[in-house]
Amino acid sequence: MSNAAQGRRPVTPGSAALITGSRALLGLALFWPLSVQAQTVPPEGAEAVLSELSVTGTGERAGGPVVGYRATRSATATRTDTALRDTPQSIQVVPREVLVDQQNVRLTDALTNVSNVQPGGTIQGRSDTYILRGFRTQTYAIDGLVLNPANTFQPTQRDLANVERIEVLKGPASVLYGQGDPGGLINIVTRQPTLTPSADLTVQGGSFGFRRVQGSVSGAIPSVEGLAARFSFGTQNEATFRDFGGPENSRHFFAPAFVWTPDASTRVYLNAEFTRQHSQYDEGLIAFGGRVPLDNVRRFYGEPWSRYYGESNTITLLAEHDVNENLTLRQAINGQWGSFNLLATRATGVNAAGTTVTRRLTEGDSIYHSIDSRTEALGRFIDPFGFRHTALAGFEIVDGFRHPFTTQGTATSVSFLNPIRGSVPQIGTLTLQSDLRQKLSLFGLYMQDQIEFFPGLQLVLGVRFDTADQLYFQRTPTTRTIPPEQNLTGVSPRVGLVWRPLEPLTLYGSYTTSFVPQTANVLNVASPPPETGEQVEVGARFDLIPDRLTVSAAAFRILRTNVAASDPVNTGFSIITGEQRSQGFEGDIAGEILPGWKVIGGIGYLDAEVTKDATVAIGNRLPAAPVFSASVWSTYQFQGGPLHGWGFGGGVTYVGERFGDITNTYKVGAYARLDATVFYEIDPTWRFAVNGRNLTDRRYIEQPFNQFNNQPGAPLTVLASLTARY
Repeated sequence: MSNAAQGRRPVTPGSAALITGSRALLGLALFWPLSVQAQTVPPEGAEAVLSELSVTGTGERAGGPVVGYRATRSATATRTDTALRDTPQSIQVVPREVLVDQQNVRLTDALTNVSNVQPGGTIQGRSDTYILRGFRTQTYAIDGLVLNPANTFQPTQRDLANVERIEVLKGPASVLYGQGDPGGLINIVTRQPTLTPSADLTVQGGSFGFRRVQGSVSGAIPSVEGLAARFSFGTQNEATFRDFGGPENSRHFFAPAFVWTPDASTRVYLNAEFTRQHSQYDEGLIAFGGRVPLDNVRRFYGEPWSRYYGESNTITLLAEHDVNENLTLRQAINGQWGSFNLLATRATGVNAAGTTVTRRLTEGDSIYHSIDSRTEALGRFIDPFGFRHTALAGFEIVDGFRHPFTTQGTATSVSFLNPIRGSVPQIGTLTLQSDLRQKLSLFGLYMQDQIEFFPGLQLVLGVRFDTADQLYFQRTPTTRTIPPEQNLTGVSPRVGLVWRPLEPLTLYGSYTTSFVPQTANVLNVASPPPETGEQVEVGARFDLIPDRLTVSAAAFRILRTNVAASDPVNTGFSIITGEQRSQGFEGDIAGEILPGWKVIGGIGYLDAEVTKDATVAIGNRLPAAPVFSASVWSTYQFQGGPLHGWGFGGGVTYVGERFGDITNTYKVGAYARLDATVFYEIDPTWRFAVNGRNLTDRRYIEQPFNQFNNQPGAPLTVLASLTARY
């Protein structure tokens, strides 16, 4: 029997080192304060160079820490340190303080705070996908660099131990990021090293056997002038509320980061992340008769020996040099590699009576790797007319590869309402299902200019030229496909106007586009046209309370074209005829109402449907996209008196009913979830909190994906945490 069949994987040298390193870092975090007290003051000038990397700076910077719930600057939309109010596109930021107050351990939980963003499926408990403004995305960026373009999903779920902030750029973003989905881009901004010593350690425990330890330690490296390091880690185990009957799920994460400033004009950053994940292969609940039964959210159609193992690794090196006060040169190199393997039973159908689920046995292995090189020049100047320019020009080269290999066999059927486990995997009977090798090479050349005509009026212009070369080989039990190399080109323009008629009010309008190389196999077409998207958006930002509380609103219309659909005549091929449209509006709020009283939330309306297709009915709703959704989270901490240090908070998340697939064969119901917290900060060093999620124990489907993959939301869950900080 294979290792996957036994429900475990041998500890590789890499995973052993990861676990050992996590334990060592835990000890280091506890004793770090003792070691740093004897350090001398950094050399003169070093603190000034790194001041924007620490909380001691004079103000917020793009990518840096946020005080409270309200961010004011970001680089995600422009790749420059730009005030949010000067960005002609909707962008929301979830700061680390929100993650701490909500005790979030999933990226999904953090994104609940952003309007028109919904979880879109876990890929059978393996990864994360999201619905942004009605369109699914299965990738994200880390510090502005998008993950492997050849991958259809990341093989591990995202850990939040080293996350400084999560930024969601709404709508197409291809002008700076190349290929991408039209709904938007999620950018994970990591915590940077600081010269000032600091450390934090959090221990969490809660319902369904959940245990987690995470921490981070940062400070100067005494032996090298201008060098600082941060080490972050997270390790967790949980049985979950699902009735697996097998080993627990676990994830181990380790992230070292370094920054070196050899002089006042040069900065070198190195950030690495290593994740190892063992989890049950869980397809969730099955839809039948137009709905997903919720009488038992623990119902599991797999086997206890069904397991999944995934690992992901990424290293990013970024160097910046200020040639003078007007010109900065940048070079970024990112490498990614990883793999996964699984052995599981998968549902293949439900009989007409709705009593029996047929299954098959699946075993799969996959490897991937990619390298991304990005070169940029950033210039600042004033033209002869007195207009101020922040101009960015660069080019990017990306080379991605993946090789999934899957075999399948027979498995016993189970009852639809009362699945009884007991199937034994017959590994020797497995036959080939698919063998795919895909290589995707991208080259992009882009330019952007932020033009300030006068304070309060700015124009943003940008354009990107992309070429993509794709080569793949696919083998199935009946076919062997080696299509000719695909050569694709795309142009992605962007234009935006920002006007501030009054100091607290900003109005903007923009036109943006997206570009994705087409991976569909079209009969007798070597290079089918790429999938494209375009968005028109108008919006406003208003400071309800200057420097404390901001609300934003946007109305948009996105058109996604060249969507691949199944060829109704030639089985196994596709035709490029599809078109989808999403339009709606949204509003967000973030900040502090009164001293100690903070709030974050959003509300969204979506009209997302199929507007042209050869196989799907026109007018069908896009899957997992609710018409209405909303969330609000608020906390209050006493600022003085006998309750000083105590705080409490809560929030409500509402998601409307959604169709589970593009053909609209079934629907999942709307739900409202109530969460709450109470916490006590004994002093700046210690923090204790208890969080409750789904206080009314509501049964609901959180993430519909297709007929056989519908993840239910967790029942009433309690999580306690203790944090020590230095």
